[in-house]
Amino acid sequence: MSFRRFLGLAGLLAASSVLAQNAAEVTAAPEQAAAEVASLADDTAAVVPGNAEAGQGKAAVCAACHGMDGNSADPQYPKLAGQHERYIARHLALYKSGERNNAIMLGFAAMLSPQDMRDIGAYFAGQTARAGLADETVISSGPNEGLKFYEVGEKLYRGGDLERGIPACSACHGPAGDGNPGPAYPHLAGQHAGYTAAQLNLFRDGTVHGRGDNANAVMAGVARYLTDEEIQALATYIEGLHEAQ
Repeated sequence: MSFRRFLGLAGLLAASSVLAQNAAEVTAAPEQAAAEVASLADDTAAVVPGNAEAGQGKAAVCAACHGMDGNSADPQYPKLAGQHERYIARHLALYKSGERNNAIMLGFAAMLSPQDMRDIGAYFAGQTARAGLADETVISSGPNEGLKFYEVGEKLYRGGDLERGIPACSACHGPAGDGNPGPAYPHLAGQHAGYTAAQLNLFRDGTVHGRGDNANAVMAGVARYLTDEEIQALATYIEGLHEAQ
């Protein structure tokens, strides 16, 4: 072997050694993080007071049960007209989380963001609830004999019953049933008697909307001592309740 060929072979071996050494030191590029899954509704965006105009479009799906203007025709579905924005938003959130149990409302609320809920609430808050008629039938027997049916409800609504620890409904819901938007006490005036009675029965049985710190057990305590007749009387009085014109 010539000296030149020997040098060539030695150089090739040396280069191979360097390449092998460099290969051993190479590290793999870090894997890119998986792309975040986009939510159907943006639950993280800052929530601002509701926009009634935006809420009107979002509330279109609600019309089938609650009416276009929030005055439902079927008494099993509550009137939403005149209801406070924050109250509607809170309960839509409770349906979405399962803290208020209703399979139908869970399906609708699951698609809504917190801002959607405020917008829908703002739309219905701007509508006017139509009052119904209170039952003027005279009670023929029992502790309320001689009173008209709605008068039993009126007495409880305005004055409660101190002996049984039942507070006046007007203390939270207002003399005309307008409620209080601050602590989100609902508007009641004009609500279907059938719906109100059903809710009072649930409250009397211990139903509480929300869990833990998000729970509101006030109505469970209020309705605890109401009789069936009183629940019906309150419900019909509330249906006929409205602002004096």
